[in-house]
Amino acid sequence: MEIKVLGPECPKCQQTEKVVKDAVAESGVDAKVDKVMNILKIGQYGVFGTPAVVVDGEVKSVGKIPTKDEVLKWIKK
Repeated sequence: MEIKVLGPECPKCQQTEKVVKDAVAESGVDAKVDKVMNILKIGQYGVFGTPAVVVDGEVKSVGKIPTKDEVLKWIKK
């Protein structure tokens, strides 16, 4: 599984990355978490608000910090 956290080094983006990494650790799912900060690469996902979370190529969240429970639902499917 591949998870991308889209956004610059803003506080909300950093918190989103932490929530995602915590959820992955808790779930035991084999997932790679990458941070994408390049605005052009972020735009390739059709995302114009950050933070955003992409799971296996599917945009799951835009413009907010997801809860750990939300992330767990996305990665356990």
